[in-house]
Amino acid sequence: MPQDYIAGMTWGWTGVRGTWTGPAADRSMNLMVERLATTWTAIAFAAYQDNPQSTEIQFRRAPTVTDDEVRAAIVHAKSLGLAVCLKPVVNCTDGTWRAHINFFDLDVPCEPTWAQWFASYTEFIVHYARIAQETGVEMLCIGCEMVQTDRREDQWRALVAEVREVYSGLVTYNCDKYQEGQVRWWDAVDIMSSSGYYPVDDWDAQLDRIEQVVSAHGLPFFFMEAGCPSRTGSEHLPNDWSLPGAASQEAQNAWYEAAFAATSRRPWVRGFVLWDWPTPLYDEAGAATDRDYCMFGKRAEHTVREHFTTRTSS
Repeated sequence: MPQDYIAGMTWGWTGVRGTWTGPAADRSMNLMVERLATTWTAIAFAAYQDNPQSTEIQFRRAPTVTDDEVRAAIVHAKSLGLAVCLKPVVNCTDGTWRAHINFFDLDVPCEPTWAQWFASYTEFIVHYARIAQETGVEMLCIGCEMVQTDRREDQWRALVAEVREVYSGLVTYNCDKYQEGQVRWWDAVDIMSSSGYYPVDDWDAQLDRIEQVVSAHGLPFFFMEAGCPSRTGSEHLPNDWSLPGAASQEAQNAWYEAAFAATSRRPWVRGFVLWDWPTPLYDEAGAATDRDYCMFGKRAEHTVREHFTTRTSS
């Protein structure tokens, strides 16, 4: 298990082919470490299925990054002293959020099945588990916010078993916000994680709830995702990336201050991998008008760096 606090940032999303190598990509990751004092990164990218009822994940096709790009990103991260969580994620080409991928629990002739989908998904994850093993990645995230799949306990356990045949590092699953208590197969992974997009004034209540789940399973826990756009109102609904609102560094920074203050009182929260740090970065001169999650050049950048520095040096 990670002995130190996980001071992490998600890098590279969504993993568009052709963007992960070269000066802009290197600069992005270098600045992430320099500005935020990160010790971990989730190297995250998307592969696609056509819609929520498709059963083929097309991970070898564009726009998904190539295997060589994945390896190059891992090598560069390690050259900067970062521990790495490799995070392959499935998305739907039609724009439907992956949480809605779903099939009949009882197979019906001529309809797509869970067995077909899990066969493709397992091939997808095991492919990157092999790369994770080959490159010495410390952690592999086997899924992200896949709410409708969570109930398929036996198939997730079978997937983890196949991953462990080829990968010897830590295995985690990134459940969605509010879903920590819905996963019945936490004992199959090494470390629990979830998406911490909780309202600025609701952290203590949510941590009280999550703590009961973590205590029941006796596993370490961290937030595999967490963040807030820099726009008015987002501190109250940080998971809504499309929420209308004017650019507001103050709203974003207030959310980070609240999240860090609340979790610092909970020693069982082993850290964060924040959302997110893109490649290429926007021009820092335009940070004041950027309304997205990245805190490059914004007030929250200093808050994150101070928190990470304090937690990793204590």
